[in-house]
Amino acid sequence: MAQALASHAGQRMGVIAKNVAHADTPGYKTRDLPDFAKTYADQHGQGLRATRPGHLDAGATNKIEPMILRGPGAPNGNSVSLEGEMVKAATVRQDHDMALAVYTSTSDILKLALGRGR
Repeated sequence: MAQALASHAGQRMGVIAKNVAHADTPGYKTRDLPDFAKTYADQHGQGLRATRPGHLDAGATNKIEPMILRGPGAPNGNSVSLEGEMVKAATVRQDHDMALAVYTSTSDILKLALGRGR
């Protein structure tokens, strides 16, 4: 799950960066990814999971398509709010930090189990 959270955070940060890059593009509509919880449930809710390249359906990608969001727009039709994108970027950073904390804790547990301490 930590890997999926880190992947989702990276993909979402890419979408946010694209929104910021198009902040002055006439007619550009803000995009975002669905929640991690919804995405994870949709992808891992039931059935087999491919955790290694040799597993069934390992060739399938976990790329999530961004949704176009509706909201107030500028007179030129652009709906990007730089303030909103900054808030989203802070949320994504928290998600990424959480995934990193899970990785670190898991690593520490494995080291302790092997008797190597911290």
